[in-house]
Amino acid sequence: MKAIQSVTITAAAVALLAFSAPVPAFSQMKDMPMMEHGQGHGQMMEMGHMDKMDDMMGMCLEHADKMGLSDDQMAKMKPLHRDMQKKQARFKADLKIAEIDLMEIMEVKDFDLEKAGSAVKKIADIKTAHHLDMLKGMKEMRTMLTDEQFKNMK
Repeated sequence: MKAIQSVTITAAAVALLAFSAPVPAFSQMKDMPMMEHGQGHGQMMEMGHMDKMDDMMGMCLEHADKMGLSDDQMAKMKPLHRDMQKKQARFKADLKIAEIDLMEIMEVKDFDLEKAGSAVKKIADIKTAHHLDMLKGMKEMRTMLTDEQFKNMK
């Protein structure tokens, strides 16, 4: 019976290792900047995509003459762009604080799983709210463009 349990546990451990994504061990993670912690979980891609929304608006403003933006369009887009930049800065700060809070919870050997779960949910909520804010800003900016300007933007 013990031999069967040992084989089952070993097989489960091998399967777990074979199908898991490579991430740094916890002892290595605590010395890493917080932004690097999420690389194995798609966080960098998500944030990169949100940054691109803001960059896209900045590029439109920078190349307004090539896109054929009117003075009125520019006057409407500039405050929207600044607002998106502020939201991006707040998001990064709030996310970093929430991640630090999670790491603080997990510092002890027998950490509180319920508190950790709440911290993870808070991180997810921060990301979701930011994503929706950025999409709202993008939608608002796109409504200011003509069909031809939208094609030029792409």
